[in-house]
Amino acid sequence: MEVVAVDIGGTHARFAVAEVANGRVVSMSEPVTQKVAEHPSLQLAWQAYGEGLGRPMPRAAAIAVASPIAGDVIKLTNNPWIIRPALIPERLGAETWTLVNDFAAIGHAVAQFGDDSFQHLCGPEIPLPDKGSITVCGPGTGLGVAQVFRHRAGYDVIATEGGHSDFAPLDPIEDALLKRLRKTYNRVSKERVVAGPAIVSIYETLAEIEGKPVPRLDDKKIWELAFEGEDSLAVAALDRFCLSLGAVAGDLALAHGPTGVVIAGGLGLRLKDHLLQSGFGERFVAKGRFRNLMASIPVKLITHPQPGLYGAAAAFAQEHAQ
Repeated sequence: MEVVAVDIGGTHARFAVAEVANGRVVSMSEPVTQKVAEHPSLQLAWQAYGEGLGRPMPRAAAIAVASPIAGDVIKLTNNPWIIRPALIPERLGAETWTLVNDFAAIGHAVAQFGDDSFQHLCGPEIPLPDKGSITVCGPGTGLGVAQVFRHRAGYDVIATEGGHSDFAPLDPIEDALLKRLRKTYNRVSKERVVAGPAIVSIYETLAEIEGKPVPRLDDKKIWELAFEGEDSLAVAALDRFCLSLGAVAGDLALAHGPTGVVIAGGLGLRLKDHLLQSGFGERFVAKGRFRNLMASIPVKLITHPQPGLYGAAAAFAQEHAQ
């Protein structure tokens, strides 16, 4: 069966046609990426994808969205689109459909991927467990979090909003970062520190600590400078981001009690080399009396280029398995 898979984030909407059978993804076409800002609604973006497809659209939709899936109207967290689930058949022409949280979709992808779709980051270099809990988290426009439970009968995925739990600073630099963020937000969540836009606050905090003029740069420019390695302040902000991500991933692992952790998100793959060279792993295990427990957990990075799209199709395959 063919299905149009859609992965809608805060910045981009990605489309592909997937073939699914027996509860799993069999294949997926080359993805097409659109900028959310270029389309006022999902329906118009869907139609634009269909016009470029060159053949009739499949009458099935697998849609992953960066928002909780609840209620009659879904307002995306970092995206102006509004989705009314009851109108999906009418607006998109879909006879069957699945609507799933974006990180729940990635959870489905994690559950169905083989070992070759992951790179080892820290902990014991063993495959993800066949049974037990796996925490999935990752930075993009926001910070996504989900859980995967593998068991004898297959697997279950639980969408969470763990990225909106409170941020806990661990040293004077993070204390300064929290103080700066509190000037804007009464409550500072993890997402304010380890999502893509957060690099701005980290960069400005480090500049302030250094006694340098605080430059007004957007997150895209700071990430560009950091990956180029020419701006020492941007590189320091990147290092600090990796440290904080390690601490946050460790906190989520403590809360979920997992036997494995997977890092994903729009920034995850771009951070691959930096995570391996940074203090990410040390921050992940630095949980006091639970250090030995944390050190026993394999931590992986998704290397598949489109886990959200794949996962949306996988969620559809699970829901409509025959």
